[in-house]
Amino acid sequence: MSAVIRWRSGRVVEVGRQWATALELVVEIPNDASGDTTDRPTGVRALAYVDVVGHPVVGDVVLLNVTALDLDLGTGGYALVAGIPNRLPADPAGPGHLVKARYTPLQMTVLGVDEQDSPHHDTLRDADDLDHMPVIVADLHSALPAIVAGLRSELPDAKVAYVATDGGALPLAFSRSVQGLRDAGWLVGSITVGQAFGGDLEAVTVHNGLLAAHHVLAADVTVVTQGPGNLGTGTRWGFSGVAAGEAINAAATLGGRPVGSLRISEADERARHQGVSHHSLTAYGRVAVAAADIPVPLLPGVFGDDIVEQAESLSPPHRLVRVDVGDLRAALEASPVTLSTMGRGVDDDPAAFLSAAAAGRHAAALLQESEEVS
Repeated sequence: MSAVIRWRSGRVVEVGRQWATALELVVEIPNDASGDTTDRPTGVRALAYVDVVGHPVVGDVVLLNVTALDLDLGTGGYALVAGIPNRLPADPAGPGHLVKARYTPLQMTVLGVDEQDSPHHDTLRDADDLDHMPVIVADLHSALPAIVAGLRSELPDAKVAYVATDGGALPLAFSRSVQGLRDAGWLVGSITVGQAFGGDLEAVTVHNGLLAAHHVLAADVTVVTQGPGNLGTGTRWGFSGVAAGEAINAAATLGGRPVGSLRISEADERARHQGVSHHSLTAYGRVAVAAADIPVPLLPGVFGDDIVEQAESLSPPHRLVRVDVGDLRAALEASPVTLSTMGRGVDDDPAAFLSAAAAGRHAAALLQESEEVS
């Protein structure tokens, strides 16, 4: 079956807020747009990545990709600007030959932290060890702020880096959480790997992304998740979060301390995601061949008992670590960014965020142990 893109052309009528390199717009699409059989309003919310397509202004005609918007596939309700045909941006200057979104019409070059033109190439050329740095891995991007909140509840001065894989949104600028955490000083930097782009640093692989976090950003802890959004098919293996297991393997291969954050829900209506999600059980139980610490939040009642029982299927090879989360709600409420997963906040699904925070708290304990030993 051939791939299809739903193209539309429209005129910018309003320029909205901007975070990182993402710019919100309102674009008016003519009612007689060719092939347009949707009941979409003529004025649609659109998102332009200004480092990719240039900086649209009111009056510009823009080319839009409305595919995911029309199919309601969870792109945040945006059409995506693919270009400004009548006002092309200037050609970029400077080094960088690492191509991302390769062989697509929107492929671009970035300066990889690990390529020969990078000032960090000599540092990474033979780098091969994370020196026992804790690496927290989670399935969903929404776990990131909760993980950092749990870590900071114990070690508020810890330097945390973020590695974004390409299972979700490829442009990291789509994430307001990352921008908010950077602005608040909760992250020392971000690294986009694979086909993802737009981090403070770019790397080819998760492995070099982790090594750059340790050797370039001097992080104490690194968190690895896919970008915002994820792809799932309702099958055991057909979900983008399976890469969490591969990230565990990468961290262990490089001499890090892998920590697997459990995806837990007490509010998801889908049976496969109730309690410990089948995504965590598959990624950590089947894909991760290296041993990791799996923090298990001590939640109250029968639900908490069920969580412990489900997690026990991961041991061995993994080491289950029971983590008290009784006081972590306050840490979550101190987050500088909104906590939301699948449209649910902390009040709607507290277990989801407490589980992520438990992983952060455990990583803090690993750092404290390392300091005591040294």
